[in-house]
Amino acid sequence: MKKDIHPEYRPVVFKDMGSDFAFLSRSTVHSNETIQWEDGNEYPLIKLEVTSATHPFYTGKQTIMDSTGKIERFRMRYGMGKK
Repeated sequence: MKKDIHPEYRPVVFKDMGSDFAFLSRSTVHSNETIQWEDGNEYPLIKLEVTSATHPFYTGKQTIMDSTGKIERFRMRYGMGKK
């Protein structure tokens, strides 16, 4: 391998922001935030929106947003309602 051309491969904590799920892995991704892990060491923190702890495929739970109600209220407010 050539020296000084590869990014640093180090331990990083990935945290699911939708739940309290976090795991320690190795990565080259850069982060300015850090977190203290269970072993007492401080590691870079990467925030994730979806992991196996919150993804519907793995949890079996589907979360549906109330977008239909918002769209209907918008249409009624601006005169685009059904006639």
